[in-house]
Amino acid sequence: MSDPRPPRRYLDNAATTWPKPEPVRSAWERAARVVGAAAGRGGHRAAVEADAIRRRARERAAAILGGADPARVALPAGATLALNMAIHGLVRPGDHVIATAADHNATLRPLEHLRRRGLIGLTIAPCDGTGLVDPAGIAAAWRPATRLVVCAHASNVTGALQDAPAIAALVHARGGMLLLDAAQSLAQVEPARSVVAWEADVVVAAAHKWLHGMAGAAILWAREGVEIEPLIQGGTGSASDSLEMPAAFADRLEAGTPDLPALAALEAACDWLEAHSVRAVHARCHDLAIACVDGLRQVRSARVFAAGGCGPPIVSFTLEGYDPAELAAILEQAAGVQARSGFHCAACVHDFIGTQAGGTVRLAFGPFNTAADVEAVVATVGRIAT
Repeated sequence: MSDPRPPRRYLDNAATTWPKPEPVRSAWERAARVVGAAAGRGGHRAAVEADAIRRRARERAAAILGGADPARVALPAGATLALNMAIHGLVRPGDHVIATAADHNATLRPLEHLRRRGLIGLTIAPCDGTGLVDPAGIAAAWRPATRLVVCAHASNVTGALQDAPAIAALVHARGGMLLLDAAQSLAQVEPARSVVAWEADVVVAAAHKWLHGMAGAAILWAREGVEIEPLIQGGTGSASDSLEMPAAFADRLEAGTPDLPALAALEAACDWLEAHSVRAVHARCHDLAIACVDGLRQVRSARVFAAGGCGPPIVSFTLEGYDPAELAAILEQAAGVQARSGFHCAACVHDFIGTQAGGTVRLAFGPFNTAADVEAVVATVGRIAT
């Protein structure tokens, strides 16, 4: 009996990319099935191979960052953990921190937690109706005690790409540090593969998003001279005869047994991006997003939120008369389109783009999507809007 459902059209790549490239799946499975050992935790053959996988993953991550020093790259178990590590490891009691309204809850919630405990002051700089942050808003929020500015490089709701060099210049001129959440930008936006060009002090990205790896790994890079106090203490496989955490940057931030399959997948994903060109992958995804924006803007009752330009291929929209959750359900039922609806773990941006009632429907195009996916979205929305 045939399946009456429409074919699956996965457009939730901003949450996690799918499908994963075949080499990524194979590397993940091999690490789990064949290697199976803990990196840095033994001298037998499998443990040595596991450690080599972690070393290569670190080197590939450094290359994706634009030729960064691998010694300054840590590989925590996820971007939310990495962002918490950076925030808790950089701020001190009495510091003032500036975040932005376009930021993700992965940074806003730990900052709010510290503020509620009375440990830091916190100001959230505004964004405009597209999710773009004016550096002047950060300057206006500056205080004598300001130590850290936290900023999502690209909005996960509208795709707005912040001017990281301009923000960094402002922050550094005042003696502060910039933590850049690059979950929606690394390996996707221009300038591709150039963490130096962004001029941040600390950059974090998730392996399972635009890097096309698996969940269970993230990248945390800090420039030379920026030290992050470890949030978690424990075994690292190094300096095991001491009760103190090791001095080396990565060792201090990688307590606990690493997720070896995730690291193997990260290595393979970086290799896949190198082979297919970050620029070419971005261009393909970007073209699909632009086509979707153009089509949805022909529907009179639709409001489309998409920054365009060099940002990630994210398109958010609402449709008059429909709750975003209802609309997303209709898209999947009628056309097989799998989109995300709601507030997208971004607590503040909706107050500025006018979607407080229920958020948006968010589409995010990956390299395995096609023009047929765009046509399915536009045709379905156009049909139900009439």
